[in-house]
Amino acid sequence: MNRLSPLRALLIALPLLVAAPLAQADKGQELVNGNCKSCHDESVYTRENRRVKDIAGLGTQVRRCEQALGLTWFDEDINAVVNYLNVNYYKF
Repeated sequence: MNRLSPLRALLIALPLLVAAPLAQADKGQELVNGNCKSCHDESVYTRENRRVKDIAGLGTQVRRCEQALGLTWFDEDINAVVNYLNVNYYKF
């Protein structure tokens, strides 16, 4: 039986481990540009008196907006938007 060494298995999996977060970031940006910006611009994420104070609050707000727009996002979509907004604006 031919088994992969742990190092070889890691080298095979590494491109997938790197690509997944990048794909999620692209998905988050796509969802924000296609939906969130229909109601507000980037200033809502950068204003001093913003309502969102932590990552949990960001998730709650994204879900609230998703429901207000009548969207039917999967949890992966919500997470992609939260991650995109956090990396680019909130930085929690």
